[in-house]
Amino acid sequence: MKPDRGTPAVLFDVDGTLVDSNYLHVYAWQRAFADERMSVAAWHIHRCIGMDGSKLVRTLSQDAPADVQERLSDRHSRYYRELTPLLAPLRGARALLRHAAGLGLQVVLATSAPEDELETLLKVLDCDDVIAATTSSRDVDTAKPEPGIMQVALDRAGVGPERAVFVGDAVWDAHSAAGAGLPCIGVLSGGVSRAELTEAGASPVFADAQELLDQLGSTRIAQLAPGG
Repeated sequence: MKPDRGTPAVLFDVDGTLVDSNYLHVYAWQRAFADERMSVAAWHIHRCIGMDGSKLVRTLSQDAPADVQERLSDRHSRYYRELTPLLAPLRGARALLRHAAGLGLQVVLATSAPEDELETLLKVLDCDDVIAATTSSRDVDTAKPEPGIMQVALDRAGVGPERAVFVGDAVWDAHSAAGAGLPCIGVLSGGVSRAELTEAGASPVFADAQELLDQLGSTRIAQLAPGG
């Protein structure tokens, strides 16, 4: 049974936090740019993963014409769909979601993934029975690092930032959480360094969902739990 709306909530990013997808996105973007005869290094793409999709395209294409940006986005989506059989939950992800729900907390997926990608990610996670609410790219005009997605997620949970915490893997996650007044727990599973996540405002920072689960008692998640 899912906790009621208004119960303290744990907001989770999905790509790179719960599902091992970041490097698949890098590859899909790299192919899309190659199709447009644009040479963009994989490491540069990776630095932008987790950023609002439109902003990512503008940044990496150096503000190319609108039709080029649209083709890049469409090709990325096509190439990423081809890679979805490779998607898998990150270590401890399912157990973490179920444990948070078992503590009486709302589990909210605060992602800016497009609807079709979110549907695929939900199938990979296979935890619909404990997820109280989700967001997607259609909920805001500009996603991370802007705080809009966090605010939508909080609204759907029926709580303010003082009764929630966010878990994410990117500096854009931490900046977005800070903009909404949300504490942010970081994980390294998206490929961003501990120092960068800490500097962006994430604290504490764990290797992945499993390490966070193992040390949950020392975190704000445990403090938010009813009776915690």
